[in-house]
Amino acid sequence: MNQDRRQIIVKEIDHWRRSKLLPDQYCDFLLNLYADQDTIQTTKEQHHTVGKAIAAVQRATGMQWLLTFGTFTLISFVVLYFNEFHPLLQMAVVVGAVAVFLLTGQRLRSRNESAGLAITSTGMLLLLGGGLYMLNLHAIDHWGWKTGLLAFCSIFWVVYGIKARIPALHLSGWLAAILVYAWLLSQFMLDSKWYEVQLYWLPIACLFGWSSWFVHRWSKPVSAVLFATCALVWFMPELYSVMFVNDAILLQLQLIVKIAIGGIILFSMRKQWMVWVV
Repeated sequence: MNQDRRQIIVKEIDHWRRSKLLPDQYCDFLLNLYADQDTIQTTKEQHHTVGKAIAAVQRATGMQWLLTFGTFTLISFVVLYFNEFHPLLQMAVVVGAVAVFLLTGQRLRSRNESAGLAITSTGMLLLLGGGLYMLNLHAIDHWGWKTGLLAFCSIFWVVYGIKARIPALHLSGWLAAILVYAWLLSQFMLDSKWYEVQLYWLPIACLFGWSSWFVHRWSKPVSAVLFATCALVWFMPELYSVMFVNDAILLQLQLIVKIAIGGIILFSMRKQWMVWVV
């Protein structure tokens, strides 16, 4: 029997199962005859999931239904009237929502890592997005407020990323901190020379490299994140020059020299730094 006819028969059997035209035992028997084993396993998992959802709905009590619709109504009310709240209440709503996302994500990670990380990431983005929305809502346009918000988020992401063992969040915190530092330099260090730009960043790269070596004995993931941040900061002078310096002298030459020096350092110390991050 060709594959197309086999798929048609399998769909018919699945239709009979959903319509209760045949008992489940007969449908399973027919599927064993006509369907591939992978298809059978997938179908069983789908029906098992749907069955669990239906059973949960059927077992739900009146109080559970009331809590579900009450929660949905409360969320709708907050979303619709958020702009009318007092600023302190708006802050409390954002912080409360972030806390709910983080707690839910942390509890869900033990059962489903990807889903837990997705919910945690949503909470972190809500923290930044909610803060920016409130600043825009209240016409707070000074760059210092946005910089302060991003700095707070970067510190929180670094601390939470280390505590919850989420390297991607930890790295995102350092990336946000780098953006804050670059923005502060662009505001206060005007008309910088090319060697001054190098001096703004290279000591920080060395600090991250030393930190990677220092903490590797306690946590390899944290050490790996610090090492990756060190590599990024190593090339930040060139990126900063492209974005904020009008007269970037011999930028291509600087980049080539930095790549060569970085490659030599990595090769000569490969036995050391591989131990830090692996």
